[in-house]
Amino acid sequence: MRGLTLHECLNSVPLIAVLRGIEPHEAFVVGEILIKAGIKIIEVTMNSSEPLKSIRILADAFGEQSLIGAGTVVTPDVARDVSQAGGRLIVMPHADISVIKAGKQENCYVLPGILTPTEAFAALGAGADGLKLFPSESAPPKVLKALRAVLPNETLLLPVGGITPEIMDGYWLAGASGFGLGSNLYKAGKSVGAIKADAKIFVREITLLNQNLSKGLPE
Repeated sequence: MRGLTLHECLNSVPLIAVLRGIEPHEAFVVGEILIKAGIKIIEVTMNSSEPLKSIRILADAFGEQSLIGAGTVVTPDVARDVSQAGGRLIVMPHADISVIKAGKQENCYVLPGILTPTEAFAALGAGADGLKLFPSESAPPKVLKALRAVLPNETLLLPVGGITPEIMDGYWLAGASGFGLGSNLYKAGKSVGAIKADAKIFVREITLLNQNLSKGLPE
């Protein structure tokens, strides 16, 4: 078994943990905390220390029960390096077509960063598996709702940037497919206990939002 699919992970808990600044020696412990909390998608940003080593550690330990990959992937060569390290997910801050195609050639899932309809349709046309709405601080829920109105219905659209449990409901009601969680979940130097506590809070919030939306209840 190579691991769960992107859709399987998002259907379970639609959250992506963004590990920016993580060190290889803490990758296993943090990964175990996140997966036990229910978060099955983990990206190690490429501007971390020895990111490929951390990706390899996570992929070897949890690859069959999760989706491990890299964030802040900005060149085609890096996409190939991530695949060779065992990563199956390429997350980008931008919508460079060459990086999207390189990731797909490596049989990885690719989530490019977009902020406009032009970027969104170009990325989907290049084979993107979903879209990272980034930075979401510049794209409130009404922007996501407008994008949702013109994109294909099946498009995965995930806000990333400054996401907290308190603001998730607006995006979720506007049609978000999930969220990328950065420093509000993990940041360098954060204690194991605090990471565990915040992971549980995020998972509990998205679970409640999903249940309420399926029942047609107000938040």
